[in-house]
Amino acid sequence: MKQMLQYLKAYKKESIIAPLFKMLEASFELLVPIVMANIIDVGIQNGDKPYIWRMCALMIALGVLGLVCSLTAQYFAAKAAMGFGTALRKALFGHINSLSYNELDQIGTPTLITRMTSDINQAQTGVNMMLRLFLRSPFIVIGAVVMAFTISAKLTIIFLIAVPLIGLAIYLIMRITVPIYKKVQSILDQIVLHTRENYVGARVVRAFSREKDETEQFDEISGNLKNTQLYAGKISALMNPITYVMVNIAILCILWFGGWQVQIGSVSQGQIVALVNYMNQILLALVALANLIVAVTRALVCAIRINEVFRVNSSMKEGAEEKNTQESGKPRVVFDHVTFTYGGAQEASLTDISFSAMPGETVGIIGGTGSGKSTLVNLIPRFYDATKGSVTVDGQDVKAYTFRHLREKIGVVPQKAVLFLGTIRSNLQWRKKDAKERELWKALQIAQVEEVVKKKQKGLDEKVETGGRNFSGGQRQRLTIARALVGEPEILILDDSASALDFATDAALRRSIKESTGNATVFLVSQRAATVKNADQILVLDDGKLVGKGTHEELLKNCNVYKEICMSQFSSQEVAQL
Repeated sequence: MKQMLQYLKAYKKESIIAPLFKMLEASFELLVPIVMANIIDVGIQNGDKPYIWRMCALMIALGVLGLVCSLTAQYFAAKAAMGFGTALRKALFGHINSLSYNELDQIGTPTLITRMTSDINQAQTGVNMMLRLFLRSPFIVIGAVVMAFTISAKLTIIFLIAVPLIGLAIYLIMRITVPIYKKVQSILDQIVLHTRENYVGARVVRAFSREKDETEQFDEISGNLKNTQLYAGKISALMNPITYVMVNIAILCILWFGGWQVQIGSVSQGQIVALVNYMNQILLALVALANLIVAVTRALVCAIRINEVFRVNSSMKEGAEEKNTQESGKPRVVFDHVTFTYGGAQEASLTDISFSAMPGETVGIIGGTGSGKSTLVNLIPRFYDATKGSVTVDGQDVKAYTFRHLREKIGVVPQKAVLFLGTIRSNLQWRKKDAKERELWKALQIAQVEEVVKKKQKGLDEKVETGGRNFSGGQRQRLTIARALVGEPEILILDDSASALDFATDAALRRSIKESTGNATVFLVSQRAATVKNADQILVLDDGKLVGKGTHEELLKNCNVYKEICMSQFSSQEVAQL
């Protein structure tokens, strides 16, 4: 939690004012039993009604002043806590975005979502409670003991015995509940994972009629969460009765021994009432402290989980190169004996890959499922770093570039077409924020989706729902291709981005890209031989190894893997005509 208190720096004033006003409120509260004792010992005993009224007015004034101080403290505590939550959320989001794909794969999306939402909310609540009660409750307890000592040193011994015993009970309960609350947050990760999988794969679940099985599995995880929370709640629930029993035993002792003191004239009746009130104040303060400890316990667990993410540093260091020009006649992209292994994997996904791609050249990449096609193109924009060997763009190692400069050169169309909530225009302007309407329509035309957008009532300003669910699969793919084309990238990567298109549209798209991209180097990743057959160079991957490189005609003659792919998709006669 200490590491995260830096996010309260901008709210130093609020963080000081809130506890100070709470302590001021506590001071007024500690004066009330003394006023009550004077009413009994002076006003009632002497029958002095004016004095009683004056003391009652003083009690009301103390109550009003306490309320004003409490409201002031609540306001500043809430302001500081909300600011803390906002700053922490912003920092965590920025840190997550700084991580490479490798770290994101290892941590996992569900746990990141939980830590960005539930964990930060718990930490924010903990800060709010700390500012309001952390100083107030101990101040009330210590202040009540001191005030009791001024009344009767002998009876104060009861306070000195009761308070440590209550504190010990709270400490023991806290030690038991901390690991349980940590387990609760871990189970919450599982619920987020299961919910996310079912939301994303809802059609698959229904297609296989697995709704009942998935519901039962969700119920099992939810039941585990409920049982764990109930167990933690039962232990935490012991706090109030234990503290009440101890305090009430202490009050009985005060009344018992205090009665003897009244008889011998050591203390007055009003002072006994004041001592009972002070013990009740200690009770309320400790109950509040118990609730604070529960909230802070949860906050500490969440803080640990958040710090675990902050401690994960990107294995990918950003370069400093921001200016680079393509030399005439030099390759645009070069893979030099590249080997790549995913974090935690036993075997390499790519092994000793070498090739070069010239400006204006179209490179087809084909292979079976899991052969490493997507992994290969992900090394170009440096989503991952090569384990061995080097990847260069325009004669410069990709590790030397700043991320922004490298990725400004590249337009990427991922396997899964992803559109964001907004409009068609806002989605197309992701690569180039100031792209003119003419550029957008040109990109749409190349991507074979111009007519689709023109038919929309609002054209470029047509709304795009979350995930682009108001567009078909083929339309989403073509819109993501158009987005990558805006800004005329030097390198265009199409990672199996035409899988939802019919053959005619796919052919028209490839022809349009070839005619319109000019000097750009295009990487076509596909499992369709028809898609890559006209490429200037085709790379054939098999189990992470480059088993063939050349034109379509050359590979049909000397690459068995490529020939098998073609034979599996076309008849012998069609292969001969390809």
